[in-house]
Amino acid sequence: MSPLLSQSVLEQIRMANDIVGVIGAYFQLKRSGSAFKALCPFHKEKTPSFMVNPQRQIFHCFGCGAGGDVFRFVMNYEKVDFMTAVKMLAAKANIRLAFESGTEESRMAKDILYEIVAGAARLFHGILLNNPEAQAARDYLRSRAINRKTAEEFMIGFAPDSYDTVIRWAGKKYQRTQLEAAGLVMSSAGRQDGGENAQAGHWYDRFRNRVMFAIRDEQGRAVGFSGRVMQNDPQAAKYINTPETALFHKGRLLYALDTARRAIIEQHEAIVCEGQIDVIRCHLSGFSAAVAAQGTAFTDDHARILKRYADGVILAFDADNAGQKAALRATEVFLRAGLGVRVASLPEGTDPDSLLLQEGGPEKFREILDRAQSVIDFQIDTLGAEAKSGTEAALMRISAAVLNTIAQAADPVLRSAMLKTASSRLGLAEDTLAAELGKRERRPRAPEPVESAPAGDNLPQREMALLEHLLHERGLAALVKKHLPPDLLTHAKCRQLVELCQEADASGRDVMAIISEKDDQERSLSTLAAAALGAPRKIKSDFATHEESVKALILALRRDALQKQRHAIELKLQGAKLAAAGADGAATRQLEIEYSQIGYDLVKMRRWDTALPILELMQ
Repeated sequence: MSPLLSQSVLEQIRMANDIVGVIGAYFQLKRSGSAFKALCPFHKEKTPSFMVNPQRQIFHCFGCGAGGDVFRFVMNYEKVDFMTAVKMLAAKANIRLAFESGTEESRMAKDILYEIVAGAARLFHGILLNNPEAQAARDYLRSRAINRKTAEEFMIGFAPDSYDTVIRWAGKKYQRTQLEAAGLVMSSAGRQDGGENAQAGHWYDRFRNRVMFAIRDEQGRAVGFSGRVMQNDPQAAKYINTPETALFHKGRLLYALDTARRAIIEQHEAIVCEGQIDVIRCHLSGFSAAVAAQGTAFTDDHARILKRYADGVILAFDADNAGQKAALRATEVFLRAGLGVRVASLPEGTDPDSLLLQEGGPEKFREILDRAQSVIDFQIDTLGAEAKSGTEAALMRISAAVLNTIAQAADPVLRSAMLKTASSRLGLAEDTLAAELGKRERRPRAPEPVESAPAGDNLPQREMALLEHLLHERGLAALVKKHLPPDLLTHAKCRQLVELCQEADASGRDVMAIISEKDDQERSLSTLAAAALGAPRKIKSDFATHEESVKALILALRRDALQKQRHAIELKLQGAKLAAAGADGAATRQLEIEYSQIGYDLVKMRRWDTALPILELMQ
């Protein structure tokens, strides 16, 4: 865990976000006794097995084994890392974070940038909706079939044709250098004598006379803008984007990802478009998994972000030559991230926006998405249309390009499927293509991230059962500490949790608070604790109380250890009998005595009253 992470603030965030309220905001929970239940969001089921425990502030699914604290739930549901989950929950509870990197001064500066960009987004949006100067922008949006409700939903605005709209709005509240750091203003060359009038004369707004699209990060925070001209002007850039700032990194931003994320997770596939209006039209037409890059070619960071939510992407680019080339360039990026790629072939002269606006457009678009080609089919069709088909030179050129594409695929299953398709389409033996592919230099690939949820089949049942009882009855921790050495617990995380239960008993603190405090960024301790608390429904017990169960488990674990010890002595005795004459007879007799003693102890270890004297001697 980051050394800059404040444990007190982390606990404050956890306590401020009641797990029932957090999960209940995503889907409906129904009360079941002292807990709550629902259909699990992490696997398909017909009978609810997803339980939320408000007393312990944990969740657990008896079907798939998912579980943990409120941080783990947000990580699993939103497909984000620990730090992002912390930020999301902190924002929800209005808690200032104390773990971001850098000095306190730099953290405060970043907070001000978020405040400035959010304020500017509201400024531009308000101007679009209410200012007479924005009539041309309203007319333009109306011509694009974007109404007021859509403008409000996507925080669309308008920057007037003025050099000081933002400067006048900021007044004395924000420094000009802060506005510049947010990417909203620029300074002109000229006299810089530091005077107020001189300074004001050398600053001007970056965005002027443009429709403004607020760009939000994965958490829904405005981080920058994309300003679009309303008329075709060959001398003006169609889009002007916020420059790289502390908040705005276009190589890591995907337009509308904050609203598309849930749909992408559910569908396992993202729809990737070229522009903001294409994405907006997709969302309005029911295709909520649509996103777009932000004024740049797709990057490895874009692909890695989508990989967190999806198994594949559908490229829905413009149906022109430039769109086809952009699709082929993007393909390699997504393949390197281990994503499957399909390409939607739109009718000539259309893009998602214009197609969806046609009569029956959504139905046509759905059919096109369902029929989207594999990237190999698309590449062969595209290159074949450009080449003199049937010639050996064309075949060599196309096969080389196809093999280069296949070489980018990080997933071996996907690579195999692509080879089969290429072999069938090109009329070449699959072995021949595979051999040629093997000669090409392949990029080193990072290992796939591993989920931190414990695998129930690999967890020792007795240790899990012991942990469950200790989580329910903190006072039994002293009994375990007295009679069960930690090294007899074979599972490292179980052993750590048992020790934390003992710490909670000794200190009088809440055990879940201590677990949260000592947890790693994958929340593996909280996840395992949730699984342990689900154990009573899985593990049959013949004992009436937690204490009797714990005593039986201590004896069982002790017997396991003695059996291993006795087996080791048995192997030594067998070796001694096979040894040559002259072996140490005294040592053999000692082994026999120890072997017999352990057998005696094993008999006594079946009942607590007869085992207790032996346990006392073992301390």
